[in-house]
Amino acid sequence: MKNPLQVTRHLRWGPLAIVLFWLAVMAGLYAWMNQVLKPAPLVVSATGELRIPRARDGHFYAAGQVNGKAVTFLVDTGASMVVVSEEFARSAGLAAGQPTTFRTANGELRGRIVADVPVAVGPASVSGTRVGVGLVGQEPGIALLGQSFLSRFEVLLSGEGMVLRSKTAPQ
Repeated sequence: MKNPLQVTRHLRWGPLAIVLFWLAVMAGLYAWMNQVLKPAPLVVSATGELRIPRARDGHFYAAGQVNGKAVTFLVDTGASMVVVSEEFARSAGLAAGQPTTFRTANGELRGRIVADVPVAVGPASVSGTRVGVGLVGQEPGIALLGQSFLSRFEVLLSGEGMVLRSKTAPQ
């Protein structure tokens, strides 16, 4: 017969071991999913077109910069301008800008518009871009890539990708 103290000790550490095991499994799955679900990088063709592959979630993501600070863009052809969070704007050194109220699908949102901001996606750069500040609900390093940048390009959707072609480049 087992010693009652040994049984009590096993009962005390057993549930903790189970919880630690499942935490380790969940951490491993999270790390694996972050790697697998990471959006594929954009590709620059020989003609200078930017090819952005569709991510597993159906959206298009591209690495870029706003005012020289790295950001991951969520391409939003329905957004009127590039939009960043207030936290990102502070870290990127964006000026005060003009106060405004954004009308979004989720209602009105107070923010500001900063003019003449350099925005880049891959090697494509637009220097005089209007940037809205006030994005909520996303991580600070995620921004919307809207029409204040996209209007300078032909935007083509094909299959599993999006192509940005400069309007000034030879066809």
